[in-house]
Amino acid sequence: MGRWRTSARSVVTDVALADAAALCAHDPVATVLAATRVEAALASGSDRAGAVIWGMQRGGVLDALCWAGANLVPVCDPDDAEALDAFADAARRQGRRCSSIVGEARSVLGLWERLADAWGPARDVRADQPSLVIDHLADVAPDPAVRMARPEELPLLLPASVAMFVEEVGYSPLSGSPGAYEARVRALVEEGRTFVRIEDGPQGPEVVFKADLGAVTQQVAQVQGVWVTPRLRGRRISEHGMAAVVAHTLGRVAPVVSLYVNAYNAPALACYRRVGFRQVGTYATVLF
Repeated sequence: MGRWRTSARSVVTDVALADAAALCAHDPVATVLAATRVEAALASGSDRAGAVIWGMQRGGVLDALCWAGANLVPVCDPDDAEALDAFADAARRQGRRCSSIVGEARSVLGLWERLADAWGPARDVRADQPSLVIDHLADVAPDPAVRMARPEELPLLLPASVAMFVEEVGYSPLSGSPGAYEARVRALVEEGRTFVRIEDGPQGPEVVFKADLGAVTQQVAQVQGVWVTPRLRGRRISEHGMAAVVAHTLGRVAPVVSLYVNAYNAPALACYRRVGFRQVGTYATVLF
């Protein structure tokens, strides 16, 4: 590993990816957003993280890190004030380049408390997002019409994905870097990580249900982007659709399926609990 500066509030970027993966493995569900990127880098043949990971080492061991990419994802003990101070210092020096801070709630909110004066105001702070998991087949019947999306279905899928994003975040993902969101949607489809139910609607074929495996490690597959077309809501489509996603994912992709949801979204929480998800922690997201 590269030289570690001795200042109590400094971080290094010459982090060994194997050490980062080992740290994330202590809590695979809470750290999946960082771990999926670490594992992808390892799979590509890299052994060092470069500037995308800020790390802290004490006693010769990497015991805290922060993924600093499109999202800022702290991975540390939420009571580790030294690490949070160091990550906040690094973030202030770099300036805000991310669209959100996201991860385990207390770590995210602790980091945001230190950054708010420099980076604020946030567009939204979602401080209570139950983190749910399931490691068995669902308690409800899976929808047999839910399957993996196909690349030729992108013209149907993209509008549904945009509608989901606008509902969840409040602005169109197409307003940012041209083509970036479409590329992300296409990549998920090509990697077999988007599930859909498509049927004939009033104006032709339409996506009725969709869900993505947005973050995947050897231990956890995190579901993101769950959406049901508005005209068919209230018919338990998401419940049986999620049961199908769980059935497709367990074993084939990862032994645990996870997701996080806003605590105020009572219908979604009720749906996931009927499917068989249970809460194991809490996420938080600071949106910019």
